[in-house]
Amino acid sequence: KRQQLLAQQQQQQQQNNSGSSDKVVGTGTGAEVAEFALQYVGNPYVWGGTSLTNGADCSGFIMSVYAQFGYSLPHSSFSMRRSGIGVSLEEAQAGDIICYSGHVAIYIGNGRIVHAKGDEYGIVTDPVYYGWGGTGPTVLAVRRIIH
Repeated sequence: KRQQLLAQQQQQQQQNNSGSSDKVVGTGTGAEVAEFALQYVGNPYVWGGTSLTNGADCSGFIMSVYAQFGYSLPHSSFSMRRSGIGVSLEEAQAGDIICYSGHVAIYIGNGRIVHAKGDEYGIVTDPVYYGWGGTGPTVLAVRRIIH
């Protein structure tokens, strides 16, 4: 399954390199959350922040995005790992929360995420496995808030 996801990511990366932009894949409210989150790409990362425009950290970004849809989530990546219901990465849909060790992101489809990555990057899109060569951080959980 991981190989299949890595192949999807490589295909998506090739499409991105050819000038296409990230787009949400899916329909329904989860897709609306992901689409809403994408409008903040390029905004700054601020540790402890919750402002979508002036800066947020990873959990603050997700907390603030979901708050716009009436959901109250904790400002903690660890606690988000227990929010909603668990699904497998293969079942992930746009809007699901991808949980790593000390980090969280919003799944947008096609093996891609949007997240507040860090000081150097701000809010960006990346492959789910965003490390070198697609071998990035281990996904610990996938949480569906809207079901």
